Amino acid sequence: MPPQKPLSIALIGVGGVGTAFLSQLAHLQSHLRAKNKTDIRLVLIRRSNAQILESSWRGLDIGTAVKQLEDQRSSGGKLLGFEETCVHLATAPGQVVLVDCTSDPQIAGAYPGVLKKGISIVTPNKKAFSSSFSDWQEIFSIAANGPNAGEREKGHGFIFHESTVGAGLPVLSTLTELIETGDEVTKIEGVFSGTMSFLFNSFNPVAGGGGSFSAEVGKAKELGYTEPDPRDDLNGLDVARKLTILARLTGLPIESPTSFAVQSLIPKELESCASADEFMEKLGEFDSRMDDLKASATASGKVIRFVGSIDVGKGEVKVGLEEFEKSHPIAALKGSDNIINFYTKRYGSNPLIIQGAGAGAEVTAMGVTGDLLRVIRLLK
Repeated sequence: MPPQKPLSIALIGVGGVGTAFLSQLAHLQSHLRAKNKTDIRLVLIRRSNAQILESSWRGLDIGTAVKQLEDQRSSGGKLLGFEETCVHLATAPGQVVLVDCTSDPQIAGAYPGVLKKGISIVTPNKKAFSSSFSDWQEIFSIAANGPNAGEREKGHGFIFHESTVGAGLPVLSTLTELIETGDEVTKIEGVFSGTMSFLFNSFNPVAGGGGSFSAEVGKAKELGYTEPDPRDDLNGLDVARKLTILARLTGLPIESPTSFAVQSLIPKELESCASADEFMEKLGEFDSRMDDLKASATASGKVIRFVGSIDVGKGEVKVGLEEFEKSHPIAALKGSDNIINFYTKRYGSNPLIIQGAGAGAEVTAMGVTGDLLRVIRLLK
């Protein structure tokens, strides 16, 4: 039997998720080589201001790749353009998988051209899948695993993005299997943000109490649960992007994350704050509004949670605050867990529930690594 051609991995983005992915890639490389199954080689590591491309295709040392990249950045030099880099990657022996661990919309916008070069993509980058509906359609009309893949996709790359919703939780794969096995999904509802889960579990706990809203936002920021600017969480758009992705998989032609009702928790008076620090300093002035909502829910024996829902039959998608009975699974979440309820014809009145850690570098990277394994199986 002739020697198997290597599988070349090109990693873009070495923040928390990218670094965690490298650790998992090292384990996967050792595991597959020991079984003589797949020869994985890291041939590219790139960030916004530096990259190392191992053009001999022998592969970089995964354990020292980040340090090499830092040394490369410090030494200066011209950064090769992304398009030019992909052209070179397409000449690698065997197959190539691009692992995009950025949230860069420009990289996401280049996906169709990357796929046409025969390079597969795995990514937690939500931008490509929640931008315009036409962009989403273009990607999956080109991808080898698109819903209508045919002759024109021969030689094109595969694309998977499990970790764009629920990090390492099997949300997209579960929804896809429900649909492909003939079930009818009628509604999807849940808490899709680890940040918002933590925030409301602290602000309005089932047992009662909780601090002021501004204090709980401050605590979440200090613990690293929010973005550096908490407004990027409180505006609801992160959840809206995830709902857009899910809705499109059910067949709804959602145009964008701003084409349906999304409740922002940013007081209108603070939308023009010049900085996150200014916003945090002034947020406490509006605590009474959230206190009133909590008091109203408490009076009804309920709690408030920030949720997203998709009514497939009505074609309605919405994101915002809702009240839940304290016995409801959504009310009983702990910490920063996500919960996604799939209501389907097959499961009846009891939804299929997926629950667990829906945020964090390690679990998000696990979703990316799982997608890489899917591509490896398809390429064999």
